[in-house]
Amino acid sequence: MAKKASSPRLQAAFEEHIEQTEGQVDRLEKIFEMIGKSARGKRCPAIDGLAEEASEIIEEAEDDTVRDAGMLSAAQAVEHYEISRYGTLAAWADKLGMSDAGDLLRETLEEEKETDMKLSKLAESEINARAEQGDDDTPKGKASSKKKSAGNRHASA
Repeated sequence: MAKKASSPRLQAAFEEHIEQTEGQVDRLEKIFEMIGKSARGKRCPAIDGLAEEASEIIEEAEDDTVRDAGMLSAAQAVEHYEISRYGTLAAWADKLGMSDAGDLLRETLEEEKETDMKLSKLAESEINARAEQGDDDTPKGKASSKKKSAGNRHASA
């Protein structure tokens, strides 16, 4: 999505979160070491669905500003999912007496909440307004109001 963003601020937000995610993966690997298990990836149908929705938004948006709003919305949907999961995992770790793992999970949880807040502020200060105004003057930028509202529905959630 960083490559598809027309807003430099949105592109920067996506790139910053990519770097942040690398640190989150490191923390997850530490947690797996703590419990004596090997870390391995596993498919998540919920995230797959959110990624598919983001791809549809990218392909269907007829206007760069609407695409930005839709991508921001899709990114926030992922953040909200991650917030719920990291919060739950941290609580479970505490219940199991694994406070070190809980602390690592809470660190990631706070980063995800911070990212969500940054995305909300970006939506409110720039992205949604540009999409609403149809700030793209090219013929491609003449998106229907239906497309604009569809791509913009979650951007400030």
